[in-house]
Amino acid sequence: MRMLSMGRRALALGLVGLLVLAGAAGAAEVRVMTSGGFTAAYRVLGPEFERATGHTLSTALGASMGNAPDAIPQRLGRGEPADVVILAAEGLEALVRAGHVVPGSRVDLAESLIGMAVRAGAPRPDISSVEAFKRTLLEARSIAYSASASGVYISTQLYQRLGLADQLMPKSRRILSERVGSVVARGEAEIGFQQVSELLPIQGIDYVGLIPRELQQVTVFSAGLAAKAEQPEAARALIRFLSAPAARDTIARTGLEPMAAPELVR
Repeated sequence: MRMLSMGRRALALGLVGLLVLAGAAGAAEVRVMTSGGFTAAYRVLGPEFERATGHTLSTALGASMGNAPDAIPQRLGRGEPADVVILAAEGLEALVRAGHVVPGSRVDLAESLIGMAVRAGAPRPDISSVEAFKRTLLEARSIAYSASASGVYISTQLYQRLGLADQLMPKSRRILSERVGSVVARGEAEIGFQQVSELLPIQGIDYVGLIPRELQQVTVFSAGLAAKAEQPEAARALIRFLSAPAARDTIARTGLEPMAAPELVR
């Protein structure tokens, strides 16, 4: 509780600076699209931003990539409105190239690693080494992975690096529009992989740990200004807040590694 209180005091101090940055602009509705990896931190930081500025946040959730109807690229592609997008950096850069995000507006918020979970109370497999990890994958009856950044890596690179794609793909399932942990909690997959920050909030699972360092992929989650933003100044204020030093403790508590704060959000 003491650490949490200290974090909130630091956040409150940071909000004073945010008020100055927000200037005299009136209250606005800021439309945010955010992917799962940053959602836990956003759910804490978003209300703090609203209280500090008087702005309100209207939020849509979706994957950083893929063809699920609620994936952020699909939402923007069919014209859904947005002021700020928060997603894997690779996905954000693709949106810049597609004309959906303002070039040069990218701000990196946090790094994320891939973890593994099992259903609550189930035996926790050994994933402490590459060889142990391979045995766990081969012995698992079913595997779930996300339809976004971590799952793309697992299904298109990791399995191939291990030389196990032919054995693992038939018993692996890509999860659309839902957290992998929820599928594992229902017993629909024996083990599941996703960003740690997306596994930790899920009830009904046990978090086993990170996949081996030699096989790990770091995903950077970034924010950007939507090309058709109707509230660009309020959107920039939100990005500044999410990337400010005062937000770092909150980001870290959700299983992410906060990035260094930028000097300026254009």
